[in-house]
Amino acid sequence: MKTRPAAVIFILVTVTLDILAMGLIIPVLPKLILDFLGGEMTDAAKWSARFAVVFALMQFFCSPLLGVLSDRFGRRPIILLSNLGLGLDYIVMAMAPTLNWLFLGRIISGITTSSIPTAMAYIADVTPKQKRAGAFGMIGVAFGIGFTFGPAIGGLAGDVNPRFAFWIAAALSLANWLWGYFFVPESLAQNQRKQFELRRANPVGSLTLLRSHHELWRLTTIQFLAYLAHNVFSVWALYAIYRYSWSQGMIGLSLMVVGVVTAAISGGLTGVMVKRFGERRTLYIGQFFGSSGMLVAGLAKTGAWLLASIPIISLWNISMPAAQSMMTHRVSEREQGELQGALQSMRSITFIIGPWLFLRIFGWFIDPKNKIHLPGAPYYLAAALLFTAMLMSTRIKQGRVESEAAMPQNVPLAPPEVTATGAAPFGEAKENI
Repeated sequence: MKTRPAAVIFILVTVTLDILAMGLIIPVLPKLILDFLGGEMTDAAKWSARFAVVFALMQFFCSPLLGVLSDRFGRRPIILLSNLGLGLDYIVMAMAPTLNWLFLGRIISGITTSSIPTAMAYIADVTPKQKRAGAFGMIGVAFGIGFTFGPAIGGLAGDVNPRFAFWIAAALSLANWLWGYFFVPESLAQNQRKQFELRRANPVGSLTLLRSHHELWRLTTIQFLAYLAHNVFSVWALYAIYRYSWSQGMIGLSLMVVGVVTAAISGGLTGVMVKRFGERRTLYIGQFFGSSGMLVAGLAKTGAWLLASIPIISLWNISMPAAQSMMTHRVSEREQGELQGALQSMRSITFIIGPWLFLRIFGWFIDPKNKIHLPGAPYYLAAALLFTAMLMSTRIKQGRVESEAAMPQNVPLAPPEVTATGAAPFGEAKENI
């Protein structure tokens, strides 16, 4: 059931359309909330925070559940049901007569978008171990495309009517469901499926899997630091307005640059780097560039220097697929869905605390009441987190699969060693969203 290009292409398109649909509503959801509240900005800010928290909480609770269900019933039904549910949910949000209905729609969105870890497990099912890092890198392309064009299209649609963007998002999700229903095969063979256990679906209990192997736990800690650091982008717009007086159009342009560069690096460079240096080295090389780029962003005295930091920071994206691939090799084939669900729960934790952390730090260091004026402080913290992750990555042991990837093809390989988990230590996966 390995190396099925058509199946991989479907998953890439699925993730692209999911992210594109999510990106569509980014610029219009705050406006719709503001309209419901009669233009009261303070209340809108509070409600926007509630929307963000409930979305992350739903992902935290539902990602491991969907991952475990996919290990039991297969990836295809979970992905299809999520696509259908997401499409119908966008229709509910487009027609929402009150703020409470809109809030309910956001709760459902958090549940249905939790299927992305199942898509990652699908990739692991149909891709040979040596090629998983490159395949996960293509997921980075999907995220880059979605977040490059989604907000731009959503903003244009919002100028017509804020609800119009939700209708477009619904159409994309339902089209995705139709395509998958008619053309997508199942990736998980019957003999690879695992009985459903509620214990494995527990969002906290699911994290137990991440501690089942000391190298897997080390990688989990490394990725936690990385995902937490990624939340510094919650400060991007306010930082650019405060320090460089950027307009909304300039902020949007800069985010489009982030998306384009991310997609190019994830799709064009990840596989090359892994083939040349192996997953472990690719992991800490990417983290080095990410840390350096964050430092440049914090020090940037002009908007031009902030823009110059984007490609440096974006080189960080080569490390995400490497880490994801390494983690998939440390669990059995039956546990890929559970692994991705646990990782999504862990990411959701960082989505809950990260924006609050970086925004509070930013607010404190620009407050005139405080003696220290350091608007770049959030980026310095992100740089420190990534530098710590890099140091930890250098201590990860090189696994057999990584050795094969970095070894010339004509060199004979030693017989494989089977670990207690049925996998050799190695690589990672990606997400950057």
